[in-house]
Amino acid sequence: GSLVVNYPFDDNEQGIAIYSKSPDDAVFQKLALAYSKENAKMYQGSPCKDMYPTEYFPHGITNGAQWYNVPGGMQDWNYLHTNCFEVTIELGCVKYPKAEELPKYWAQNRRSLLQFMKQV
Repeated sequence: GSLVVNYPFDDNEQGIAIYSKSPDDAVFQKLALAYSKENAKMYQGSPCKDMYPTEYFPHGITNGAQWYNVPGGMQDWNYLHTNCFEVTIELGCVKYPKAEELPKYWAQNRRSLLQFMKQV
């Protein structure tokens, strides 16, 4: 887990972790920022220091392939084959939070979700 909004492309021809710009890169960045700006911890860019001390996401967003390469991922497939603009929202450093922590996740992401929906 992490706390970041990841946007296409998640893969590149070299199969390594480098920025892989899609034709709609500016739109994807705008969508990702719309979400992250409303989540203070995400927007700071270093949400999981205890687990990943060197990980940094400027403004809480990242190009998927720059973070790590994912060949054949659903986010890229949907974009290329169905014209669906999809981002991946990582909601926290713990992949499987305890049920009693879910209200905290809602509080941290409610405004982000509303802002994301406004982008339509």
